Amino acid sequence: MTIRRGIPPLLVVLLLALTGCTEDEPAHIALAEVRRAPVTEVVEAPATVGARATATLRSPAPGTIAKLYVREGQSVKKGQVLARISSPQTEAQLRQARQAARLAAPAVPAPVRPVDVRLASFDGRAFDAKVSRHFARARKEAARVRDAHARRQLLSAIDLAEAQHRAQTRALASITAQLNRSISGVMSGVSSGIGGLTASMASLRAASTSQARAAVRAAESTKKALTVRAPFAGVVTLGRGSGGATGGLDGLLSGLPGGGQQLPSLPSAGSGGSGSPVAVGVPVSAGDTVVTVTDVSELTLAADIDETDVLLVEKGTKASVELDAVPGAGYPGRVTGVGVTPKEGTTGGVSYPVQLTLGSGAYDDGTKAPTPKPGMSAVARLIVRESPAAVAVPASAIVSSGRESVVWVAGGGGAAERRTVKLGAQGDAVVEVLSGVAVGERVVVKGADSVRQGQRLP
Repeated sequence: MTIRRGIPPLLVVLLLALTGCTEDEPAHIALAEVRRAPVTEVVEAPATVGARATATLRSPAPGTIAKLYVREGQSVKKGQVLARISSPQTEAQLRQARQAARLAAPAVPAPVRPVDVRLASFDGRAFDAKVSRHFARARKEAARVRDAHARRQLLSAIDLAEAQHRAQTRALASITAQLNRSISGVMSGVSSGIGGLTASMASLRAASTSQARAAVRAAESTKKALTVRAPFAGVVTLGRGSGGATGGLDGLLSGLPGGGQQLPSLPSAGSGGSGSPVAVGVPVSAGDTVVTVTDVSELTLAADIDETDVLLVEKGTKASVELDAVPGAGYPGRVTGVGVTPKEGTTGGVSYPVQLTLGSGAYDDGTKAPTPKPGMSAVARLIVRESPAAVAVPASAIVSSGRESVVWVAGGGGAAERRTVKLGAQGDAVVEVLSGVAVGERVVVKGADSVRQGQRLP
């Protein structure tokens, strides 16, 4: 829950002595004079320090860390090589893809003679059944993923892969059917059938060549990704490998048509802290975290503002920030954005995310405070309203009456007079009164909830 806290000005309230009270005057009532004073309204909220950007770099394929060029906590530049992964599986896939591409390369067609034409029938049912079983196993493994968002991504990607496979099967069936029609034409003595057969064979070879080239590009992309580079400048955090296991869901997905290249990357078993620390010679699985790069050149702050206060917060609102890890130091902040997506609290209310910049901090004596690290806890005090010369009364003078705010004023002859007031900035000790009282008037600041109309005041 957001806590409101004001910054009380010095010597705002001058309490009047209760000397001279008669026996009928209540001794528990005290008055103060309405004066002009600065009033600041502050919204206080929990916050967390964040980095400008963070990128988690994962292994694109099973392999072994061949070379590690950085250490934990090292600063790196954009494009700098961080690690190299040795993956014999990727090398083998690339060789196979290139060989298939060479075999599928277009060649000068030889003259087609009807007597030499022999078309063997192609039965793809066994292959389709095998692929269907593979998709079913992949869905079963994906259903075991606990993260609902990741599970939906996986199932959606598996559906997409199956749809692509079916489309390829239909395309091959269409080409085969066209080829059979052309051959039938040739065998029946139709001279135009020879030309159709040539076109069908050319289409089949073109489709095969295109698919082979796509496989080469995918394999080359995977091999390139084995050299891990920093996407931007930042500080390195080394990951942990899961030990190079290739079974389970990752193994099933890699066997899908297209190698599962369209599937989202998942956090590996080693990315959560288990497994072996990343080092030269350590095996890694596809999806294992190798390094994380964090850009700390500009720190940010994420605060949760209660729904009762968020409408007072806007872009540009100034704030002061205190860190749990740096007691006695203050850091300046400024609101850069106010979110609109609510977050439910444990007590039933909601809060809204607010982003702030975070400047350099200082201790009370003016010495420089240390630079925070991402993830540290903080308290942000947002200055939502300020009035440097407000008509101010002590907060204790305000009495709530339904939707109205009321003060008791010492009127003519010292009789209590009920006034409805309109409030402005609300500090912790004093509040701004926009209308209802004037400077110099006296208001009840103690025992206000027991005063009655016309009652004699001290």
